[in-house]
Amino acid sequence: MARRPRPSAAPAGLLLWPGAGADRTHHTLVAVDEALSPFPVDRQDFPNRRAGKKGPERAPRATAAIDEDAAAAAERLGVGTDRLVLGGRSFGGRMCSMVAAEGLPLAGLVLLSYPLHPPGKPERLRVEHLPSLDLPCLFVTGERDPFGRPDELEAATAAIPGPVTHVWVPGAHDPKGQDDAIAEAVRAWLADLGAEVPAAP
Repeated sequence: MARRPRPSAAPAGLLLWPGAGADRTHHTLVAVDEALSPFPVDRQDFPNRRAGKKGPERAPRATAAIDEDAAAAAERLGVGTDRLVLGGRSFGGRMCSMVAAEGLPLAGLVLLSYPLHPPGKPERLRVEHLPSLDLPCLFVTGERDPFGRPDELEAATAAIPGPVTHVWVPGAHDPKGQDDAIAEAVRAWLADLGAEVPAAP
């Protein structure tokens, strides 16, 4: 993993959201949470899941919820949102990247299995907001992810002005048996940003 310049203030917490069909108990989010303990990690649900509903959240409601949850987490930790890293899996990570592009000050983004395009539809790229991401971004992606191959992601994320780190793991969109590797990638990247995370196992 490439070493990146640290932000002016070290990250003080990480907030994670699930993909469209999952909730905060998704195994990968839990693995990241456990690997970083006692570093503050909040696994969040979108409003529809909190209300007991299934299915994807509408983007405007999702981004509004992320804004609210980030503000609440910053207040609990006694810091500004610029000391928080936001992210998550698939839809959750993409919504966080849209919030960052809209101007919420953040320390970085953790984007797990980023959905660059719908499977089988590489022409429908979700990239319009990427040039507005002037902050450190970590992408952890399966080598066979139908939502975006490594070469596609590398080409698309070249438009991001902030420092970008890519980590590839075996597998597809929900890489099987890779939770430890994904969690370690997140831990090492946060450590590079100066976060007080546990030492490498």
